[in-house]
Amino acid sequence: MIYLDNAATTKVSKGVLEAMLPLFSEKYANPSSAHSKGEEAKEAIENARKIIAKKLNADPEEIIFTSCGSESNALAIKGCLAMTQKNKVITTKIEHPSVLENIKLFEKKDYNVVYLDVDEEGFVDKEQLKKELTNDTALVSIIHANNEIGTIQDIETIAIWCKEKNIPFHTDAVQSFCKVNIDVKKIPVTFMSISAHKIHGPKGIGALFIRKNTKVEPQIIGGEQEFYLRAGTENVPGIVGFGKAVEEYKEQDIKKMQVLRDNLAASLLKIPETKLNGPKNRLCNNINISFKHIDGSQLLAELDKEHIHLSMGSACSSYKLDPSHVLLAIGCTADEALGTIRFSLSKYTTEEEIKITAEKTRQIVEKLRKAR
Repeated sequence: MIYLDNAATTKVSKGVLEAMLPLFSEKYANPSSAHSKGEEAKEAIENARKIIAKKLNADPEEIIFTSCGSESNALAIKGCLAMTQKNKVITTKIEHPSVLENIKLFEKKDYNVVYLDVDEEGFVDKEQLKKELTNDTALVSIIHANNEIGTIQDIETIAIWCKEKNIPFHTDAVQSFCKVNIDVKKIPVTFMSISAHKIHGPKGIGALFIRKNTKVEPQIIGGEQEFYLRAGTENVPGIVGFGKAVEEYKEQDIKKMQVLRDNLAASLLKIPETKLNGPKNRLCNNINISFKHIDGSQLLAELDKEHIHLSMGSACSSYKLDPSHVLLAIGCTADEALGTIRFSLSKYTTEEEIKITAEKTRQIVEKLRKAR
């Protein structure tokens, strides 16, 4: 099996699995319980919180555990907008569905929502953003690294602009966390969403960085957990696994993926009538290629028969037949968007897998085009 759908999810590493197992069978107490076993579980949570905070150069109490990146996005957007009388929200046309759908809820409530344009590589129109940063702006939400085309936004500049105008800034960093260096002391974001299962941690656990002294309305209430911001018994094994995954992710993993990414992209672009979507300098594990005169879903199915597993884009919309909103936003036609495949690598991807994928893709593209 060759698995190149790591932007959707990654396999849990052996180290992460081993770190989690005792929390299921030995250290399984409720971390809110007052006895020593409860304290043991609570200590495990706080240790993981410190590891994740250190990775972001944050304070541990600024890390709020959630069930996933989508919940983190919801908590940031809904929680922030509930605490202000302002009614303008700025986002982009290429956000993850969990951001766009939450913001649409406020658009239905007559909020003024501005969807920023992006250029052909997926970069935000900064001049448009500058003009839109007005006194009635309640929140700016801009994705850090796009999940489909790998574009990495200049969130440092954007965050500084927002801070200067006292506007909360949220970024969805689910794809970039651990793959791009993020220092929240240097980048003055207000909220940052992250998740474990994109970096070989378990599914069902995410976190939201919330800068100190930020007012947020909790979306799940009924308990004191997570500094009163997210009630419910914590997913202790998941939290421990998240911390271990962060601990294991190394700079050498990023460099390895960059080399393999470039080799695969170069091989795929040798196939006639192909196009790379997004910038050359992109997320270390992301390649997005449009194949002219190809039905992307058919290409996926044929590759799947060869035990090569990929996707056309966001896993949250993988069953839709509509063209990707991200690809349309960067200027692709509907036909180009529907003929596009996302190849996403992990630290476990090998050079041999890259060679096989490139060759099998070439063969299948040629076969499908001849059959038209």
